[in-house]
Amino acid sequence: MSEGVREWHEFALTHVEYPVGDNVGKVLCLFSLLPQALIVSFVTLVMFKRDLHTIFFFIGVCACEVLNIILKHTLQQARPSLKRTNYSLYGMPSSHSQLSWFIAGYLTLFLLIRLHHVQTSSLLMNMWKHMAAVLCCVCAALVSFSRVYLEYHSWWQVVCGAGVGVAFGVLWFVFVHWVCTPFFPQIVQWRICELLLICDTSLIPCIMWFEYANIRQEARARQRRLHLSAKSQ
Repeated sequence: MSEGVREWHEFALTHVEYPVGDNVGKVLCLFSLLPQALIVSFVTLVMFKRDLHTIFFFIGVCACEVLNIILKHTLQQARPSLKRTNYSLYGMPSSHSQLSWFIAGYLTLFLLIRLHHVQTSSLLMNMWKHMAAVLCCVCAALVSFSRVYLEYHSWWQVVCGAGVGVAFGVLWFVFVHWVCTPFFPQIVQWRICELLLICDTSLIPCIMWFEYANIRQEARARQRRLHLSAKSQ
């Protein structure tokens, strides 16, 4: 489609554009914004959970972005459309595609390998892990497709971004899981980790259930103490 016959409109308060009157493009804008939403989610998790594995995952996300900047300025391949100026000049490889496939690749390995130590191996649990992995890949594919559909990248730029993202995600998972994780118990004992309340939850199969059960148990214990204190008075 010619750029001269298409009118583009910015989606809400973002700088992502879609063709006016194109509802499919408007929906794909949401998927194009998914990497930014994931980065915000990572920052939130790091601040409030302070889990060592989440921190290393986020370091990988930052490293993936740095790698993309280096590749773009090394290859210096222009984007397919040069008339729209609300993005950087270079488009090889696609940063959105690279980041989304990095996260999808890492999470897929995390679900299928890291969560293997979960005590139950029921069919439902295995189905849940595989469905979650497929969902991650589908979302990454939609992010990549959105960048081509909205004319921010060519297919080759998106495919290269996906390849780099998956490769880096696999390498980063191997590094974190087999190299860094054995040292987590020692790292959390560092003074800086104690000051920042950084913890290691690697050996806890389901952190959500663990937090729920412990909070419920502590709340009931405090309630009993308050009840006994009130009776003694």
